Order: sequence, then C-alpha cells, then structure tokens
Amino acid sequence: MPKEQENTKLSEQLVEAQKQDLIKQQYRLVGSHSAVKVCGWTKNMLRGRGVCYKEKFYGIRCHQCLQMTTSMYCANRCKFCWRGEKAPVSKEWYGKIDEPNEIIDLSIDAQKKLLAGFGGSEKTKPEELKQAYNVRHVALSLTGEPITYPKLNEILAEFHKRKISTFLVTNGQFPEQIENIKYVTQLYLSVDAPNKEQLKDIDRPLFPDFYERMLKSLEILSTRTYRTCIRLTVIKDINDEDLEGYKTLINIGQPDFIEVKAYMFLGASRDILKEENMPFHEDVEELTNKLAELLPDYEIIDEHPPSRVLLLMKKSLNKKKFINFPKFFELVNNNQKLTKENYSSAELCANQ
Repeated sequence: MPKEQENTKLSEQLVEAQKQDLIKQQYRLVGSHSAVKVCGWTKNMLRGRGVCYKEKFYGIRCHQCLQMTTSMYCANRCKFCWRGEKAPVSKEWYGKIDEPNEIIDLSIDAQKKLLAGFGGSEKTKPEELKQAYNVRHVALSLTGEPITYPKLNEILAEFHKRKISTFLVTNGQFPEQIENIKYVTQLYLSVDAPNKEQLKDIDRPLFPDFYERMLKSLEILSTRTYRTCIRLTVIKDINDEDLEGYKTLINIGQPDFIEVKAYMFLGASRDILKEENMPFHEDVEELTNKLAELLPDYEIIDEHPPSRVLLLMKKSLNKKKFINFPKFFELVNNNQKLTKENYSSAELCANQ
C-alpha cells in the first residue's frame, strides 16, 4: 500500500464515530493503532508566542516535537482528561501490531502535512517552520496508553537511532511494561490522586487492583537509571488536600523530577468537572510550596505560569535539569551504561 494511503488508514482499535471525532479535532490516525496531533505549544512557537514548559524546564525544542501515541486504548477513564472517551477501553493489547519504522515514518509524514498549513500564514516564523520539519523530540503522551505497544523498546531504540529524544507518559497501570523499558530519555508516571479512594474516583480504572498496580509502578520507577518524573495534575477542591498522601507515593517512586500542574478546563472534561476546579497558577504555587516542605530531598527549581506548572527536582542532581542530548544518544546508541547523571546538565544544551 502506498505511504499516503497507509498514512490515512484509520485505526483498527476505534469505531467509526471515534475516528471521525478525532479527525475533526485535528488528530491524524496512523496505521492500525497510532495517532499524531500538533501540540498547541508547537503552534505557539511557530507564531512567536512563547515556548512550552518542557522546553523551559528541560531544553527540548517544542517546535521540533512530535506529539503522538503508539496505542489508542486506555485502561482508565480519567475525569480530568480533555480527550474524553475517544479511545477504546481495554486491559490488554488486541489487533494488529504495526512495525516501529512504519509508525515513525508515517507519524513524521503526518506531522509534516499538518504543519504545511502554517506556511501560508503571515504570523508564522519561516525559520522555525523550516526547523519544525526536522523532528528532534517525541512526546509519547497524546491519547490512550502508549506503553502498551508490544514493540515499545524497538520503537524507542529507533527514535534514538534517529537522534530523536523520547518522553514517555504512563498512568501506572502496566508495571510489567515499565519494568521492561530499556532506554527512554525521560519517563513520566501520572499520579492523579494522593490515596486509593480518590484515585478510583478520579481515574475510573478498569483494573480492580488499580492501586496495587500504581504502587508497583512507583516501586519500579525508583529503580530506573534514566531520568524519571512524577506528574501531579491538581484539580481544585478534589485532589489538592491530602499532601501527606502525595508525600508517601512520591517517596516510594523517588522520581528525579515532580511536575505539579493545574488541571485545565478543556475538552470533554467540561462535561464532568467545573471551571472552578481549574486552579490558578497561584494555587498551584501554594500547593507546591507546601509539598516542598514535606519533601526535604527536593527543591523548587522552575515554573511556567502560562501552563500553571511548577517543577521540583531532587537536590542530589545539583540543579542539572537540562538534558545533554548528544551524550544521551552516544550512550544509548553504543549500548553504554546509562545513568541520569551522565546526560543531565545545569546548562542548556545548544546542540540537539
């Protein structure tokens, strides 16, 4: 099948209504189970409206970032998810398994086609648009649960061979898959509530042992040699009070970074939550300061008010928040010993 036809082939994991809903929202379905969408911060960067918090915090180039997923299904139905219930519900993989090279090629091709429309706008910065066609980073966090893709290590390795750094986000419901990851630039684990009761209410998980799975995932996170991050999505008046509970979970996971970010009143979440559940940046800042007092091994290192997010970092990393991308690729592509200290830097890396 020609590449152009393959690129528009709709996912076998979705029913027709879900496919059309995604397409209307500027998703591009890739192969049998993957999807791409241009991030809002990529658009902002191309128009000269600022950079995303991941660029400010870690040094990625947000206009050269590919936002995608390798799996459309999820085992949770989180109340705060702006994507809604577009992806199918499942506890395990099913259907065809596309090859890593195929997914990457078609995803980059889809990204380029989505970016092409920016060339006709006077607001677009030509040099940034030219750079955007050269993907240097992938955020595996678009929709669904990307970690369930059976050839995850293979696709991560292929990204790294192409010198594309990788951020992978998981909801902590698949600890075995986390344990099997060989290399990733930075692994995110979403901790959406400070205790079992709230986690069940907020995430609406499929697995009956959802909390045990989360705890196991946190235990595994603490053993990783690559960079790790716990993300807390703060929903005002719902999951913003039990800081001792967050402290307990964070101490189990021992992440290098903690992102404390406001829930945003967007998309399908507006049918479940209220606008007043969206914290202001000052609310997130107040909560983060209180959390920092409970976590003596961490310090607040940065913030990004437009995204309503603050960053805590382990003091043992000596403020080395940025990623040394050439060093990371040298280590993983030559199968050398990888430690977070080896590819973390206090200075912004100029050569990606």
